[in-house]
Amino acid sequence: MATAVVMPKQGNSVESCIIVSWKKHAGDIVAIDDVLCEVETDKATMDVPSPIAGTLLATYFREGDDVPVMTTIAAVGTAGEDIAGLTPAGAAAAPPPIQSQEPESTSSISTPAVTASTGTVTASSSDEPVGVSPRARHLAERKGIDPSVLAGTGPGGRVIERDVQAAIAAQPKLTPVAKAMVAEGGYSVPGQGSGLGGRVTSKDLVKSETGGQVPAPAPGSQPAAVPVATAGDVEIIPVKGVRKVIADRMLQSLQTTAQLTLHASADARALQALRARLKASPETMGLRSVTINDLVLLAAARTLPQFPGLNALFTGDAIHQHKHVQLGVAVDTPRGLMVPVVRSADTLSLRQLSTEAKRLANACLSGKVLPDEITGGTFTVTNLGAFGVEMFTPVLNPPQVAILGVCNIQPKPVEVDGEVRFVPHIGLSLTINHQVVDGAPAARFLQALGQAIAAIDLVLAG
Repeated sequence: MATAVVMPKQGNSVESCIIVSWKKHAGDIVAIDDVLCEVETDKATMDVPSPIAGTLLATYFREGDDVPVMTTIAAVGTAGEDIAGLTPAGAAAAPPPIQSQEPESTSSISTPAVTASTGTVTASSSDEPVGVSPRARHLAERKGIDPSVLAGTGPGGRVIERDVQAAIAAQPKLTPVAKAMVAEGGYSVPGQGSGLGGRVTSKDLVKSETGGQVPAPAPGSQPAAVPVATAGDVEIIPVKGVRKVIADRMLQSLQTTAQLTLHASADARALQALRARLKASPETMGLRSVTINDLVLLAAARTLPQFPGLNALFTGDAIHQHKHVQLGVAVDTPRGLMVPVVRSADTLSLRQLSTEAKRLANACLSGKVLPDEITGGTFTVTNLGAFGVEMFTPVLNPPQVAILGVCNIQPKPVEVDGEVRFVPHIGLSLTINHQVVDGAPAARFLQALGQAIAAIDLVLAG
């Protein structure tokens, strides 16, 4: 009997995972624990192994699909088995069973007809499709395709995602300039272009709008020489997986919150002096690896409980202020920005906080961080100081209402005993959601944080 392979549940907070890539394909022979596919949550990546040895009979979702946890994504068993009962809701039409030998005849498959002039897929009969799947409708909207004119190959003639993808593939290819012109609107795409491989160029679009005539340049005008990029000059990187999630969330953050950033600086002399002492401390104390950023994290974690309005989440109709600081620490990884959470950071010692922050950062870099370790933050700290950044505007991580940006240390003129001296200061950039946090409380928090940094020895002692 065929065995269903389900999208694994990754922590209590994860509702779905994205299929990054299939490592095996229908018809492949697999052994127990062979990796069938790679999936990822918002931040973490993991492998899905085969639960049994046999033949991979079917895969029900495509790379890039966001699949709810515990949903059947594949079937493994013996070639020729009936797997119709394993097809999950929302998947493409069930594939034919993998046969143990070549069939005697090939059954005819109804395929949509493609109109060469427009690239539109039309039905082979006059019957209207039963419906359009949500995934197909979403893709069609993004690509500007009318799903009502497509022939559905899903159950009962339903238009599914692959039908829309077929229509997209049938459309003529456009050059980058032509794509930009179409995106701006006002141009119809001809069925055939004059560019390489039949690509539609900007001239083709102009000709289509002017009845085949390209407007002549004004007398005496001379077009400027424009460098032309060759295929080897351009690398096309699909926006998918974590990168797409980050892109969508950053845009959503800016569109749904009233973000205001305040900039300040703090005397960093005590910070630097303490870091030097810790670096020279006995190895048995386990404090040599403590960084400037760890000390700032400690100061922020100890200061936030005094300002519960910033250690909070905003759900749209309520503000949830938290007693303890669930401290998000931004980590730069090859896969994109990740924000693991140090739990109850306000209760930890310097050594505990430093150790946990480094453990989480290493887990992110190695792709081993658990989904529950990157959720539930109430306040985030992101540090760009190592890159020489003097100030910046951190973007909120909703539903959090505040995020602290740590900048570099640079000398600042300060009057000391009637003389102007240059004193090292560390830059601090605080972004708040002005919907729920006013400027004055945010400024007071920055002031208190600056005082804590300037007197970090007392914070450590407390």
